[in-house]
Amino acid sequence: MKSERILAVGSVALDSVETPFGKVKDTLGGSASFFGAAARFFAPVSLVAVVGEDFPKKHLRLLEKCGVDIGGIETARGKTFRWRGFYDYDLNNARTLKTELNVFQSFKPRLSPEHRASRIVFLANIDPDIQRAVLDQVRNPSLVACDTMNYWIEHKKKSLLKLLARVDIFLCNDSEARELSGEYNLIKAARGILARGPRLALIKKGEHGVLCFSQNSLFSVPAYLLEKIFDPTGAGDSFAGGFLGYVSKSPNLSERVVRRAVIYGTVLASYNVESFSLSRLARLTPAEIAGRYKEFQKLTRF
Repeated sequence: MKSERILAVGSVALDSVETPFGKVKDTLGGSASFFGAAARFFAPVSLVAVVGEDFPKKHLRLLEKCGVDIGGIETARGKTFRWRGFYDYDLNNARTLKTELNVFQSFKPRLSPEHRASRIVFLANIDPDIQRAVLDQVRNPSLVACDTMNYWIEHKKKSLLKLLARVDIFLCNDSEARELSGEYNLIKAARGILARGPRLALIKKGEHGVLCFSQNSLFSVPAYLLEKIFDPTGAGDSFAGGFLGYVSKSPNLSERVVRRAVIYGTVLASYNVESFSLSRLARLTPAEIAGRYKEFQKLTRF
């Protein structure tokens, strides 16, 4: 079945990251970048984002080479959004050393007529006011997914809760689920999130896997076991790309489709962490994805 084109709105950034296994400076990052590089294996993807005049053209060429539509990435006067972070051996938690919003601070997406007609929309981790403004421009979406972070829960919770009433799939990590719902137990937290409107709540737990909740089911998946992990930056967005990319192939969110999508999302995230930036996703092949999917089936079968 032919996949619907996915519209992804988020950040395209320059990341400087240090882990116990190396470091990089001003490499390609951003939620939209990782999402697009993962989702493109299953569906055509169009990105809407903003970069500054200093953004290296080689990064745009890399996204194009991956087959991602970058026509919606605008160049504004000023500097590109930058993030600098550090991971210790506990790779589940990043320590932000510096964030420079730059042109991203005044980002107000204006969708093209083609983008307004998108049926599947991914609202990456950005200000919920911007997420809602984007959704206001899409004429008749059939499936909307969104991500968030603790900062927006702390500072824009009312706006985020309004957004939840309009989305089908909500993604967050375990600490975000607890903060948003006010419940420590993740089952209760998921129920609280679903009561706000989403049909699915996906709670990411880093190296401990992911929990997928609907009104009638719970699906728990471990992370794929790896011997070498270089950088977990973008793993959550890569998971979202694999998940929503696979879902775009089906007209509904059946239990079978959702469970397979969770596995594909987990597989894409596992490849992402094998290198810094998008370098592993950029050279990834469909055959490798299929192979790891089969390995995952063996790993979890009993």
